[in-house]
Amino acid sequence: MLESIRLTIINNLLKYHPESSEKLALGEAFGVKPPGKKPDVDVATHITVKEDGPKRSLLYIETADRPGLLLEIIKILADINIDVISAEIDTEGLVAKDIFHVSYRGAALNSSMSQASCVQDCHYWGKRDETLILPINDSISVTLDPDHLCTTTTVAVSPGFERDRMWLNGKEISLAGGRYQNCLREIRNRAAEVKDEEKGLKIAKEDWKNLHVHIASYNNFPTAAGLASSAAGFACLVFTLAKLMNLEGDQEQLSSIARQGSGSACRSLYGGFVKWIMGKNDDGSDSTAVQLADEKHWDDLVILIAVVSSRQKETSSTSGMRESVETSLLLKHRAEEVVPKRILQMEEAIKTRDFQTFAHLSCADSNQFHAVCLDTSPPIFYMNDTSHRIISIVEKWNHAEGTPQVAYTFDAGPNAVLIARNRKVAALLLQRLFFYFPPGDGIDIDSYLLGDKTILQAAGIKDTKDVEALPPPLSVPGAKENGPTQKYVGDVSYFICTRPGRGPVVLPDTSQALIDPNTGMPK
Repeated sequence: MLESIRLTIINNLLKYHPESSEKLALGEAFGVKPPGKKPDVDVATHITVKEDGPKRSLLYIETADRPGLLLEIIKILADINIDVISAEIDTEGLVAKDIFHVSYRGAALNSSMSQASCVQDCHYWGKRDETLILPINDSISVTLDPDHLCTTTTVAVSPGFERDRMWLNGKEISLAGGRYQNCLREIRNRAAEVKDEEKGLKIAKEDWKNLHVHIASYNNFPTAAGLASSAAGFACLVFTLAKLMNLEGDQEQLSSIARQGSGSACRSLYGGFVKWIMGKNDDGSDSTAVQLADEKHWDDLVILIAVVSSRQKETSSTSGMRESVETSLLLKHRAEEVVPKRILQMEEAIKTRDFQTFAHLSCADSNQFHAVCLDTSPPIFYMNDTSHRIISIVEKWNHAEGTPQVAYTFDAGPNAVLIARNRKVAALLLQRLFFYFPPGDGIDIDSYLLGDKTILQAAGIKDTKDVEALPPPLSVPGAKENGPTQKYVGDVSYFICTRPGRGPVVLPDTSQALIDPNTGMPK
C-alpha cells in the first residue's frame, strides 16, 4: 500500500501538472501566472510513509510549493480512500514540507498463532504433481504437542506496507517462490470483510488484494533438519492468514491451501493422528487431510526426539522426492503395493491403540523410506552413524523384551523420533539414551533435555552426576539384553520430550506477537 500511495500521489501530481517541478514551484497551474523571470531552482518531490501508532500513519510530503497544493493533495488522498485526520503544514522558501496523519479504514492488524510440528508414521515421499503438491500415496502422521515443539507466526497488515515481507527466525526471507505466492493468492481470493467497531476498523473484501502483509515466524526447533519445520510453518502461516482475513471456508479448504505450500502442512492443521488422502483428481480437490483421532485418544504415548543434527540437510525434501520419483523402482513398488495395505493396518492400530502393530509398521515404514532414498540415483543419505546406533539400541531392547517397547521413525534427516508405549518405558528409554549419548562438557541437564522435563524425575536424573552414575543397560532393572558399553559423547545435540498434541490455535497473549504493532516490523 505504501507503494500505491507513492505512485498515486506522484502520478496524480504529474497528471494535473505535467510541467517540471520548477514550474510547479511557480504555480503555473490553476491560472497562476509566474513572474517574467523564473529563478534558477529545481525542487524534487519526496514522499515517505511511517507508522504512527496502532490506528494511523504519518505521510511526509516534500515538494515544490504553489497555491492550491494542500487542497490538491487532500483531494488525491480522498480519491484513494485515505482519511486525513490532521495535518502539519510548513513552507521553507519554495519548498512545501507537509505532514499528514492518515488512516485507511483503520490501522495495522496483528494476529499470532501457534502450530505444532508433526512426525510421520507412514511416510509421504514422492509427488505426482509438483505444482499442486499431490502425493503418490496416502500418509499418516501424529501432531506433536505445541507446548514443546511449535512454530509461532504473527501476521500484520497495514496500508503503510510497500510489499509482502516475511522473517523466519529473525532473518528476512524471500516470498517470491511459487509456494508462498500460491498460499497468499488462495487466501486473498477467499478473504472476507473484516469489521471491528471497537477499533474503528473496516476492511472490505475487495481491499485485501491491495493490502500487503508482514509475516514473522519462529520455530523453537531446528529448521530444515528433518523435523517437519516446513509443514508446521506453512500450516501456521495459512491458519494465521485465514484468521486475519476472515477466510470464507472450512478446515478442509485450509488443508488444501496449506498443501500447496508444503505437502505435510495439510496434516499439521489438525491435532492428534492425521491421514493425508492422496486423491485422484487432477486439480487436487480431493487431496486433503482428515483427523483419524484427536490428541487425547492415545495419551499413554510419550515421544522422545534425539536431535542428532540441527544443520540444514544437504538434499532438500523437494529435490529428494523428485529424484526418487524419477529413478527409484522401489518407490514405485512401495507406493502401489506396500503403502495402501500399510495405511489400512496403521489406521486400525491407531483406532485400537495396538502398540505392537503400530511400532512394527512405524519402524518398517521408516526403514523402507530410507531404503528408497538409497535406491535413488544418486543415493540420498539422510541418516548418519548416530541414527543407526539409535536404531540398534531400540531394536535390541525390543527384541530382548519379546514385544515392542519403543517405535522409531526418521523423516528426511538424521534426527530420531522415538515413541514409547507409556511413561515408564519412556523413563527407561531416556536412561539408555543418556548412558550411550551423555551431554558434553559444560552442558547441563536443563539444556540437554527440552520439552516435558518431568520425565527426568521419572528416570531418576537431576543433574549430570546422575547421568555419569547410570549403569550399563544390562544392569538397568528389567533389562535382559547384553548391550555395548561404549559411549558417544556429543553425538546428540539435545533431546526433546513431548507427546501427541493439538492443532493450531490463536495465542490470546498479545505480548507473544512477533511483530511490533507500532512499527509493523519484527520485534
